[in-house]
Amino acid sequence: MNWNEITKEAKDKLKGYCRVCSVCDGRMCAGEVPGMGGVGSGESFKANLNALQQYRLRMRAVHEVKEPVTSFQLWSKTLSMPVMAAPMTGTTYNMGGQLSEQEFVDNIISGSIAAGTIGFSGDGADPAMFDSGVSAINNNTGQGIPIIKPRAQEEIIKRIRSAEKAGAMAVGVDIDGAGLVTMALKGQAVGPKDKSEIKELVQSTSLPFILKGIMTVEDALDALEAGVSAIVVSNHGGRVLDHTPGAAEVLPEISDLVRGRVLVLADGGVRSGSDVLKLLALGADAVLVGRPLIAGAFGGGKEGVSFVLDKYRQELLQAMLLTGVPGVEDVWPGILDYKG
Repeated sequence: MNWNEITKEAKDKLKGYCRVCSVCDGRMCAGEVPGMGGVGSGESFKANLNALQQYRLRMRAVHEVKEPVTSFQLWSKTLSMPVMAAPMTGTTYNMGGQLSEQEFVDNIISGSIAAGTIGFSGDGADPAMFDSGVSAINNNTGQGIPIIKPRAQEEIIKRIRSAEKAGAMAVGVDIDGAGLVTMALKGQAVGPKDKSEIKELVQSTSLPFILKGIMTVEDALDALEAGVSAIVVSNHGGRVLDHTPGAAEVLPEISDLVRGRVLVLADGGVRSGSDVLKLLALGADAVLVGRPLIAGAFGGGKEGVSFVLDKYRQELLQAMLLTGVPGVEDVWPGILDYKG
């Protein structure tokens, strides 16, 4: 299996929904929501990649680092790299339906595990979306993290109980889904949460609680005060609000404020191991990858997902070697030059 084979198969199965562009940057699919594009003008999707492109890696080859360490400790579990699969759903209305929700998330969760890391699962208007993810996590000894839409409190807690029963290693809410068009079209009530509501959710479970969709220092502080275990700096792939910054633009100031007190994850525009290293240098503890793994899942199943993640790990290793970084916990901002 190689990337050309994966993309060829993915193009056939995703035809009409995703073009599987050589560079997945949102230019060809702007406004295609439902679908794989960014909402409105698509600028928020494009901003994620543009923000990362503003940075260059400072290459160094005169140093003592011979074998960089890519392994990453996520609570009690050691991962092969600080890269995980982002929560994604909607195979019918976003991806064309050639894979069912269950087939897709099975590929994501099992393919992530095969690459030595984990996958997140998502939630949506169809109960099969969340249930499929929980089932996949349960079938893989709890190695995965289900993320729930910002529904009514009792609906979220009901889903938290399902995650606990499946043995999930953590649980969370993607607060950035508060204005999701696809949920609104299906008549599902989602919306913002205040700090007390988030605190109630955190206290409803003994699992580590993740709040995804943090894009300001104000929200990061509220999440910290509510007691979350981790935040994800994310604009929801540019799919909920037009004209937001890219994740890499706001990550440094957020990380400077809360890193060390909560785990800081970043999600947005990762297309290579070099992008992973850039986000680590900008303040992330680990990153999430989304759209490229859809191509992996549709083009190669479990093996396709694993292939993409393994490719990122090898690229990350190479980038660390040529910037003198001994381990993923040792990344520092000085390996970057800002060209913007």
